[in-house]
Amino acid sequence: MLVTTTPNIEGKKIIKYIGLVNGEAIIGANVVKDFLGSIRDVVGGRSGSYEQALREAKSIALREMMEQAQRLGAHAIIGVDLDFETIGGNGSMLMVSANGTAVCLE
Repeated sequence: MLVTTTPNIEGKKIIKYIGLVNGEAIIGANVVKDFLGSIRDVVGGRSGSYEQALREAKSIALREMMEQAQRLGAHAIIGVDLDFETIGGNGSMLMVSANGTAVCLE
C-alpha cells in the first residue's frame, strides 16, 4: 500500500476518498525510565535502545493504519501525519499515532 504525507500522488488520479484511518502505539514508562537512568546506552547524546523503541512504535502505528485502510478497500493513504505525545500522570508513557486519508486510485 502506498503511504504518503502529500495530499495527492503524482501520476495517479484519486477516484474516491474513503475517509480517515489511524493507528496508535504506546511505549510504557519503563522504556523512558531506562533511557534516563542508563547513561551507558547513550552515545553522542543519543540512545540506541530508546530510538529503537520509538521506531518500533512508529512501525506499529503505521501498520495498524494500513491494515485499517486495506479493510476499507483503499489503494493508498494520503496526507499522513505522525504525532508523538507523552501521556500519563507525569508523562510516563509515549504515544505514537499515525493518521491519514484512505483513498482509491484509478
